[in-house]
This record gives sequence, structure tokens and C-alpha cells, in this order.
Amino acid sequence: MTQTRPLSRETLKAALGWLAELGVDETLAEAPQDRYAEALREAPRLKSGAPPAASAAQPRARPAARPAPAPAAAPVAPDPQEAAAASLASAARKAPDLDALKAVLEAFQHPLRAGARRAVFEDGLRGARLMVVGEAPGADEDRLGKPFVGRSGQLLDKMLAAIGLDRSKSDPKEAFYLGNILPFRPPGNRTPSLAEVEVFRPALERQIALARPEILLLAGGTPTKALLRTETGIMRLRGTWSLVQVEGRELPALPLFHPAFLLRAPAMKALAWRDLLSLRRRLDGG
Repeated sequence: MTQTRPLSRETLKAALGWLAELGVDETLAEAPQDRYAEALREAPRLKSGAPPAASAAQPRARPAARPAPAPAAAPVAPDPQEAAAASLASAARKAPDLDALKAVLEAFQHPLRAGARRAVFEDGLRGARLMVVGEAPGADEDRLGKPFVGRSGQLLDKMLAAIGLDRSKSDPKEAFYLGNILPFRPPGNRTPSLAEVEVFRPALERQIALARPEILLLAGGTPTKALLRTETGIMRLRGTWSLVQVEGRELPALPLFHPAFLLRAPAMKALAWRDLLSLRRRLDGG
């Protein structure tokens, strides 16, 4: 074991001189302390997860300020078109008769009115066994205020006359009644949009309920999709009987090519004739 040699008088004197130069001018303890040995000791470790004790001289940390609450979201304003559609549906359901329903539609403000002269509501005999449902007024219908009075309407009259029906007749068995999905002419005679159809469909259903037909003839793809609630096209549905639910009633409905389509595709008139014969058999109870 190595023994520590005692310091010589000269070494001690040099050490005391060094301490005096550092500013040490007095001793504070009776017994000498080995500071070198203290420096070699391991510093005490802190327990895991325990913060060091705060010094009494240090001020306590202030708790963090709570963030200001976020401002409440502004209420979303209702869509004006949706509100107008709901208003029309409510007014249409309350209409006690066809005249009242017509007045509701004539007073209804819709963007389509800007390009239309008037609301086109009906033609033919109220109370007829057959009701023909079209798409929307064209230029002639908008001018005269009646559905199916242009070239396509003239063809429709000839088609139904071939099976013994006439819109001008006063007998419900020999006449027919006409209405449209839309009462206002779309610009350029374009196909009505789905949103436009949904706005006016409740009014059409109310018109059917008040007219009380026994059978519906759906002229074209737009009324067929709207009343049958389907996305299937008219090419597949024409000539096939379906049921339409209207205010608690089930009405047999026959999709038919629109007369305007038959004017552009006369070869399809053969299929339309088959459908008209099917309609005649249903009217006859067959």
C-alpha cells in the first residue's frame, strides 16, 4: 500500500502563500478538511421522475395561463334555394284543389321564371282516367300557357287519338289530362336539372293526387326517373308497367318515349305503338 508522504514545511508555506493571494485571510473550521477528497465523491443522484427540490429563494413558477376559448362558430345561414323548395312543398301539400295549386305555382319565385313568360300548369280534362306527365314547357307551351301544344304535342295527340283518346273530350273515359314536372320553361329548352326536378316534384305529386287519374303515362326520361325514383333510362323502362306512390295511392304508370324524341327518331315509333296498345288494354281492364 502506498503511503502519502507528509508535506514539507516549504510546501505548506507555498500553499499558504497561494491561498493568501486568492484572498483567504482566516480559517473557519477547527479541523482541516480535505477538499480534494470531497471533489472525488460521487454527486447524489436524483430519483427517476422526481424533480429537484426548489430552492427556498426561488419564487414559485406561476401556472400557465389558460388559452382563451375559441369564438363560437357563426350559425350557418340556410340555403335560399332549399328554403324556397321547402316552402313550395309545404304550400303545395296544403292546396285544397287544382286551382289553389295553380295559384301557388304561379306565385312561386324561382330562377327559371326569369326566362319564362308564365307558369304552364295543365290542359285536358280534370278527372280523366289517364294523366300524361311531361318534362317541361317548350317555346310554344310557354307562349300559350298549356303543356304539349307544339310539334311534339301535336304528335302526342295523334298517338293517343289512335287508341281513342282526345284531350278535348268531356267524357273521362275518352279524354286525358296533362301536366309537367316543371311549370317554367328552362332556357333553350334544355333538360331540367336534378335539383330543379326535386324542387317541383312535390307540387306535381299534389297535382296528381288532386286530379285523381287512374293511370299515368310518363312521357320521357325525366318524369319517369322522378316519379319512379330510379336512375334507369327510358330505353330500358319504356313499355314496362310500374307503380307510383302518390299520397297513399298506388297508380299504374307506363313510361313512353317522349314525342320530341320520336320526331328525331321516327324508327322508334313502332315501339311506341306497342306501348300505346298496352295502354289501351290497361284502360279496357285487360
